[in-house]
Amino acid sequence: MSDHSTTAKVPSTFSALAAEFLGTFLLVLGGVGSALLASDAGTGVNGSSLGIGFLGVALAFGLTVVVGAYAFGPVSGGHFNPAVTVGLAAAGRFGWSGVPGYIVAQILGGAVATSLIALIGSSQAGWFETAHESGFASNGWGELSPGGFGMLGAIVVEVLFTAIFLFIILGVTHPKRGNPAMAGLAIGLTLTLIHLVTIPVDNTSVNPARSIATAIYGGGEALGQLWVFLVFPIVGGLLAGYLFRPLLDGEKSA
Repeated sequence: MSDHSTTAKVPSTFSALAAEFLGTFLLVLGGVGSALLASDAGTGVNGSSLGIGFLGVALAFGLTVVVGAYAFGPVSGGHFNPAVTVGLAAAGRFGWSGVPGYIVAQILGGAVATSLIALIGSSQAGWFETAHESGFASNGWGELSPGGFGMLGAIVVEVLFTAIFLFIILGVTHPKRGNPAMAGLAIGLTLTLIHLVTIPVDNTSVNPARSIATAIYGGGEALGQLWVFLVFPIVGGLLAGYLFRPLLDGEKSA
């Protein structure tokens, strides 16, 4: 997310792929971990909730992106999300030949993170079974939607908010008008806002790697609905990538 070059780059080095793995690992570990381990931690002696709730989970996702962008962004550009990678490629900010490697690293980072969350949770009797039965914080609609929203709502949310996310990323990392020092913070706050709005709809994806990571442990229904959270964040990322230059740069997309 901190790639400010005006030409397409293909950082295919081991360091760049490791940075994408670690950044996505951190994103899923912090965001999904907070949803599964801390969002509902019971009540205190006075009856007050000990969990962090939706607000805490939204902040956790945003904070992981802020930290990851500053820690790993200088190495890889700090994508941590296949939709961001394809969106940046569509906008001419990243080379298409580098996309497959980045996506593989992101998916692996997310999967390792949820595996470690499952390992931690399984140390409490009955935790894994309960988390699995409830979908393991997977994205979904219907019974997997916290607010009972349907598939159409999930599709619209994923296209719209992924596109918004990419527009913000492309704007704050613009090679001429962007602010490198503040880019990570702006991007993290945007992701927090997106989660605040959309967690009740479909548990918020806007990131296929995050969706794959949770569906692995979410069971048959989560896996059956996964296609929506693979296809439509990518659609949103591509739309934003191809539209950014003609709309906001006055340039024709390649």
